[in-house]
Amino acid sequence: MSALFSCEKENTAVPPVITEDTTVVIKPKDTIRSYLALGDSYTIGQSVLEEDRFPVQTVRLLITDSIKFSSEIIAQTGWTTTNLLNRINSKPPLKSSYDIVTLLIGVNNQYQGLSQDQYRTEFTTLLNKSIVFAGNKTNRVIVLSIPDYSVTPFADGYNISKIAAEIDSFNVINKEITLAAGVTYLDITSSTRLAENDDSLIAYDGLHPSGKEYAKWAIWLAPMIKDALKN
Repeated sequence: MSALFSCEKENTAVPPVITEDTTVVIKPKDTIRSYLALGDSYTIGQSVLEEDRFPVQTVRLLITDSIKFSSEIIAQTGWTTTNLLNRINSKPPLKSSYDIVTLLIGVNNQYQGLSQDQYRTEFTTLLNKSIVFAGNKTNRVIVLSIPDYSVTPFADGYNISKIAAEIDSFNVINKEITLAAGVTYLDITSSTRLAENDDSLIAYDGLHPSGKEYAKWAIWLAPMIKDALKN
């Protein structure tokens, strides 16, 4: 089975969208704060406009609130925890320290049938690296839970109950590790499940969130980031 989001199911009406290994840097003038977003297709915003990616929408809200930011996104469609670790190790982020770091990773571990023990180990390593990237300030790191794609058209024909249960299991792991490290955890999974009855929350590919869904994440993240910057 190929990596999740790297291609559509056979005979789909929507052609596959290939996202290259991408580092995106957005630099407003007179930058003060820096934001590093680590993840997979959900972070790079597969099948939405660049302006609709959740890190971009978050930065836009903060800039509107007179908090100037630069942002760097390290993410690629199909990445597992192993892929993200390899990318960080082979080509580290542009800066050694950031004011805010977000981490969202794991859906492809589930989709590819990788073990939860492997996920636990590698997620722990990624979280520890995220804390280092945040200047060793745990309050400057935010972990987002794994979205549930079982409610999307892509999952038609799959065992959706199994998908949802496995997503929950992976989220139990990342939440436990996150909270034990004293890091902030944002549950977005329940929000993504609303797409079951609202197709406006799904991108044109029938799999990924739309800009409308990502906007919700940004609205939740922006005040969390503002509070983190106070300390």
